[in-house]
Amino acid sequence: MGNRESSKRPHERLEVWRDAMDLVEAVYRFSSQFPDSERFGLVSQIRRAAVSVPANIAEGAARRSTPEYLRFLSIARGSLSEVDTHVQIAERLKLASPNEAVSDLIDRCFAKLTALMNALERPDRG
Repeated sequence: MGNRESSKRPHERLEVWRDAMDLVEAVYRFSSQFPDSERFGLVSQIRRAAVSVPANIAEGAARRSTPEYLRFLSIARGSLSEVDTHVQIAERLKLASPNEAVSDLIDRCFAKLTALMNALERPDRG
């Protein structure tokens, strides 16, 4: 076939999508230490929000218009804020110890999502 890099889907070329995928893995590991009583509560919520981040980035990257792309990136950023809130709740409730890797990935994804959105919103972008 050809070079795998050139055949990647649009979202797979995005560093923010790859970081968001790393965040999903980190959140699953982080939430696996929660008590069983939280399996249908906070574990479900934090994992659903984490999965939503790369999923919305991917869906936006597949859209044909910039406004649609921006809308899905905005949804991804909202889900990222939800993940951050769930992490803080888990830490406050002593369900888990603070996790620097998760916090760093949240910060990195938020900064990259914001930068991508700003770049797409620039009138001189193309």
